[in-house]
Amino acid sequence: MANLEDAPTAPPVRRTLRVSRKETRLGTTLALLAWIFAVYDYIMFGTLLPEIRTEYGWSEGTATGIATAISVGTMVVVLGVGPLVDKIGRRRGMMVTVGGTALASGLTALTMNPAYLIGVRSIAGLGIAEQSVNATYLNEIYAATEDDKIKKNRGFAYAVVQSGWPIGVFLAAGFVALLLPLVGWRGVFALATLPAIALVLLRRKLKESPQFTIIEQARALEKQGDKVAADSLLNTYGLRHENGAPLRAIFAPMFRRNTILLSVVWFFNFFGVTTFTALGTTLLTSGKGIPFSLSLLVFMVANIGGFLGYLTFGAIGQRFGRRGAAGVGFIIACFFYTGMLLWAEGTVSIMVLYALGQFFMAGPFACLMFFMGESYSTDCRGTGTTFLNAIGQPGSIAAGAIITAMLVSGYDWTVTAMVVGVTGVFLSGVAMLCCKVMPQLDDFGAGHAAHGPVA
Repeated sequence: MANLEDAPTAPPVRRTLRVSRKETRLGTTLALLAWIFAVYDYIMFGTLLPEIRTEYGWSEGTATGIATAISVGTMVVVLGVGPLVDKIGRRRGMMVTVGGTALASGLTALTMNPAYLIGVRSIAGLGIAEQSVNATYLNEIYAATEDDKIKKNRGFAYAVVQSGWPIGVFLAAGFVALLLPLVGWRGVFALATLPAIALVLLRRKLKESPQFTIIEQARALEKQGDKVAADSLLNTYGLRHENGAPLRAIFAPMFRRNTILLSVVWFFNFFGVTTFTALGTTLLTSGKGIPFSLSLLVFMVANIGGFLGYLTFGAIGQRFGRRGAAGVGFIIACFFYTGMLLWAEGTVSIMVLYALGQFFMAGPFACLMFFMGESYSTDCRGTGTTFLNAIGQPGSIAAGAIITAMLVSGYDWTVTAMVVGVTGVFLSGVAMLCCKVMPQLDDFGAGHAAHGPVA
């Protein structure tokens, strides 16, 4: 990925590793498209699960059990992506994640029984890991880019990529409504493989991040028995590399605090995601008495709020710091959700407060994801970001169990959403504010010296 410039012909050979403007923008664009289609597949399954359930005659309990088992399988798959990306590289890892999305969609179209569906949809965890792999890759290329505009506004640039979530939600809802009457749920899944396959082919044009290129060369030197040269190369570029399990590395003393606190952030924030996003239409219909058809409109407007939140918080985080922007944003969201639950009565007031809540809860993820990439060194960055991403799955499972238990016990949706959703988002905000402040990655490559060719 780098443009290499030779210095005078005397050892060590001096080279600079830079990412061109064209390569930076290509990587950013493909990351956005890949995340859109990963979200598209994720939301599409949740939307079509009732259709699958109807065709096979599954009970509601069976469908819920399948969804829970898929969440567990998804978590296992996501946990495996990080070490893989730190081993084979960001470029190959990005091809694996988008390829997994295509595979999951295509195989879902062939569903024949619950066990098969659980296994196939667990593969879709590769798509869920997409945002973590994107954060890893973009953190590194933005630190080495020749594109001064993106370098100075890297938080906002990543926010544009992260805004693929609401775009994916809109596309999923729109295409399901359009295609389901024409081709059925199996056809909808089959057609979803086409854009994902196209992205796999396009991603072959991406080049590896320069940081991982250095790590890879150092590993090669170590395998040749030249550890002195490997250490010299790493020291020259200010990188580190430890042999051993990457999962152990993210709990090393220098990373432990943020790994633990960010795990708390993800676990409890998914109490809010489950309550206000995954079960958003149920909350609106059962909790606020809005008709289902109107609830879809309210939900879409709320997602527009989330989209604007991504862009806004990307800029705020770049200017004032990502940790504080994310933590304060989550806490502010609690006030708007509380207003929606306790005081809003008419459709307009519910819609406005819901959209503002989504603005302040979804938007901070633009800061959170990039902050996660800044919290780890190159040798374990992929593992750290995907590990944290995976923690959202047990959070979702726990939230679903608590919501079910409260509703069965006679609590209404208002009380349940306050206890689970609002409390969870508030705790995630507090945990975020307790994280160690991390500087953005230094400008990488300019003027560094490397021993031997680095390509």
